[in-house]
Amino acid sequence: MKDYKIPAQTRIGHIHLKVSDLDKALDFYHGLLGFEIIQKLGDQAAFISAGGYHHHIGLNTWQSKGAEPAPDYAPGLFHTAIVYPTRKSLAEIFARLREANYRFTGVADHGVSEALYLDDPDGNGVELYWDRPKEEWPRNAEGEIEMYTRPLNLEALLEEMN
Repeated sequence: MKDYKIPAQTRIGHIHLKVSDLDKALDFYHGLLGFEIIQKLGDQAAFISAGGYHHHIGLNTWQSKGAEPAPDYAPGLFHTAIVYPTRKSLAEIFARLREANYRFTGVADHGVSEALYLDDPDGNGVELYWDRPKEEWPRNAEGEIEMYTRPLNLEALLEEMN
């Protein structure tokens, strides 16, 4: 049993979030971030995606309608990470969020990626990032990936849009 390795092609298929207000969640994920609404079940649930997939994110109020956000210091989801295909696409969503005066909780250069951090209307952490090409990832002398957290140059990021 201990020798088992998950197949390299395995990926996270979708996340399903409990939200307190479906319309507010859709304003964020659909209206601001641009996910497509694939299916909406009244004011109880919605399934959204990028590029027409059946769903990348499920949102529901089945157990959480009108509830307060989960406490920060309790077990649960730390953040959802959404991968953008290019540095330019990350720059575009950064510019869109900045124009909307949406509050960021952080920004970072992790060596392997560049990331923007924010919270959705229910306080769920959201990371928006792009991965650098694998051959650019920092590695130590033994060849292991060495991720870090350094300041992200936002002006350089925005230059990707020119």
